[in-house]
Amino acid sequence: MRVVLDTNIALDLLVFDDPGQAALAAALEAGELQWIATAAMRDELVRVLGYPLIEARLAASGREPQAVLAAFDARVQRIEALPARARCVCSDPDDQMFIDLAVAQGARLLSKDRAVLSMRKRLAPWGVAVARQV
Repeated sequence: MRVVLDTNIALDLLVFDDPGQAALAAALEAGELQWIATAAMRDELVRVLGYPLIEARLAASGREPQAVLAAFDARVQRIEALPARARCVCSDPDDQMFIDLAVAQGARLLSKDRAVLSMRKRLAPWGVAVARQV
């Protein structure tokens, strides 16, 4: 099963080691889930890794942003072709790329973002299940 992770979930997985995402980490490791992403999603992660709070967390854990990006690159299957804009439009334009990819690929979408989570019913007819966790 393919899965799209928004940036907050990616941070939980790659930076914060959130125990609430242990099932996700295990499913990815076992190959039960396939994390898909576009170059724009990686670019957003690069930008967010520069936020002071994230930089402080990385420093406290002895991690470098490059190591986080390497972990992202190792786990993600990159989708090169940009997906078409989905008919379902998110109220937060920054989250639209995740919705577009999930709809185009019929993937599950994991997010903690209220704007994305509020789209559960609208995305269901397109084969997209939206959740906070696996």
